[in-house]
Amino acid sequence: MKRGLLSLIFLGLWFGAVTVNAEELVVYSGRSDKFVKPVVKAFTEKTGIKVVLHTGSSTALLNKLKLEGERTQADLYISNDAGNLQKGSELKLFSAMDDNSVAVIPQDYRAEDNSWVGLSARARVLVVNSKDESVAGIKSVFDLADPKLKGKLAITHSSNESYIAGTTVYLRARDEKTVKQWLAGMKSNVKGSVYNKHSKIVKAVASGRKSIGLVNHYYIYRHLAKKPKAAIKIVLPDQGKDDIGVAWNVAGAAIVKHSGKQKAAQQFIQYMVSEAGQKLFAEVNQEYPTRPGVSAAANVPPLSSYKVAKVPMRDLGKYRNATLDIIESVGMP
Repeated sequence: MKRGLLSLIFLGLWFGAVTVNAEELVVYSGRSDKFVKPVVKAFTEKTGIKVVLHTGSSTALLNKLKLEGERTQADLYISNDAGNLQKGSELKLFSAMDDNSVAVIPQDYRAEDNSWVGLSARARVLVVNSKDESVAGIKSVFDLADPKLKGKLAITHSSNESYIAGTTVYLRARDEKTVKQWLAGMKSNVKGSVYNKHSKIVKAVASGRKSIGLVNHYYIYRHLAKKPKAAIKIVLPDQGKDDIGVAWNVAGAAIVKHSGKQKAAQQFIQYMVSEAGQKLFAEVNQEYPTRPGVSAAANVPPLSSYKVAKVPMRDLGKYRNATLDIIESVGMP
């Protein structure tokens, strides 16, 4: 009798543990915790569903998902790069999302089969030293190949995800010959010296050690928030009538195919594409919400004020290998 009672108690505790775990989502996150935690906190307060973040590089976490297969504990995957999201889709690591939920996000910012959705966008822009007249006339990213910028240009190393994504946009919007010439020109101008972080590029330009750099837009505003009198300004490139416009990339999310918590994972996605979720997720990092009608942070250029390159974000994955081949053929550092 006592043994039977103990068994029932044990089973009750065991099932209780399962119930608690069922209300807990594991997210493999390629974004820094500080940019995801505010959204996770708001989601948990709204739904009661807890979220555990496992943070690392987007590429490393995608490879982890691939290796783990059915054994994975992940329910969702967040990437700071559309290229990784599309690659995960092609590897069939994700399950399709509810069409009605993600339809609020334009098709160019999600997978064709809705296996991932873009949540916030960043722009590839030029940071320019405002006191250096030698770079005052730079209007295009392709101008960065001009020999007059030798020793004055700052870029990241070519394995940087934003670097690869931006190059893919330029390749899709222009042609291979133009992109190769552009890369070769920049290689000559940096003289083999590149940066491992966008923030370091902004600092180098602000100090006058470099005259111009290619960065994601929010790094400029982070720097100005700390040093409002810094001698830097943003240039939104390629805005002429026949120019391609600014290259975008998106951070986004996908539901892991082998997750046993598909319903709760769908709830997370629904919150992330809601007006409240969009505003919070984008504003924390001063990015652009992908949902139309949701305003970006007040200090960044309004989306209506400039032209964006017409390249679907899924192309950043579809043509990533072609981009890597070109980068390697030029021998970019």
